Amino acid sequence: MISSKTTQYRVMFPRDLNNNGTLFGGLAMQWLDLDEVAYITATLFSGKKIVTVSVCKVNFIAPVLLNTIVEISSDVQKVGSTKMEVLVEIYQEDMYSNSRNKVVDATFIFAAVDEDNKPIRLMDSKVEFEVKNDLI
Repeated sequence: MISSKTTQYRVMFPRDLNNNGTLFGGLAMQWLDLDEVAYITATLFSGKKIVTVSVCKVNFIAPVLLNTIVEISSDVQKVGSTKMEVLVEIYQEDMYSNSRNKVVDATFIFAAVDEDNKPIRLMDSKVEFEVKNDLI
C-alpha cells in the first residue's frame, strides 16, 4: 500500500534560532518542503519524480522556542491527474511537560514529471489513495 503520510521529529537547538530566540522561518520552510517532509510524502505516495509546483499558503501560527521538540507531519489531501496537494503541519512539544501546540501549517502542490521535467500522469495513485482511505 502506498503511504500518504510522513512524520519527522527534531529537537530545537540554539543554532536553529534567530536573534529573537525563535525558529528561523527559512529553516521551517526547508523542513516543510525542499528535501524534507512534504517532498518525501509526495515522492513515496506517487513513486515518481516529483517537483514543487506551488506553496499555496504558509501560516506561522506561534513561535517555535528552544527546549522544545517539533513534530513535522504531512499527508496527501487531494490527488489529480498530474498534481497532488500535500498538507504539512508542525507541532511544538515542550521537552519537560505534556504541552503541545500547532505552530506552522502549509499546503504544497506537487506534480509528477518525466526525465525531461515534463508533466506526466500520476496514473493509478488516485485510485489507490481512495482505496486506502476506505480501509481506515
